[in-house]
Amino acid sequence: QVQLVESGGGLVQAGASLRLSCAASGGTFSSYRLGWFRQAPGKEREFVATIDWSGANTYCADSVKGRFNISRDNAKNTVFLQMNSLKPEDTAVYYCAARSPKTYPYGSELKQGSYNWWGQGTQVTVSS
Repeated sequence: QVQLVESGGGLVQAGASLRLSCAASGGTFSSYRLGWFRQAPGKEREFVATIDWSGANTYCADSVKGRFNISRDNAKNTVFLQMNSLKPEDTAVYYCAARSPKTYPYGSELKQGSYNWWGQGTQVTVSS
């Protein structure tokens, strides 16, 4: 069983930066694809960013591209989300997720349903 614990959220002003961390335990972290998702009040959870097992391939949603960066440290079983130039519309609970290594349909890494394990979330609030 894989457990994921997010940290690093908080209340910041527009334009500020935050770095979210997600520490994993159990399983084989270095083999998992990881993702960050977020859910704003009254909205569905949406994809933010994903990174493959090696860290060589990443992808971010258009809404955060150029501002957010996902990375991982397999030696520390941790995935990060560096968030720069934060906007009020980035306010949400941010979740990290992991999925087991197997063959998946192309594009499924953007879909929350393809991830097996989830953290409890960390709140990010951006004031204007």
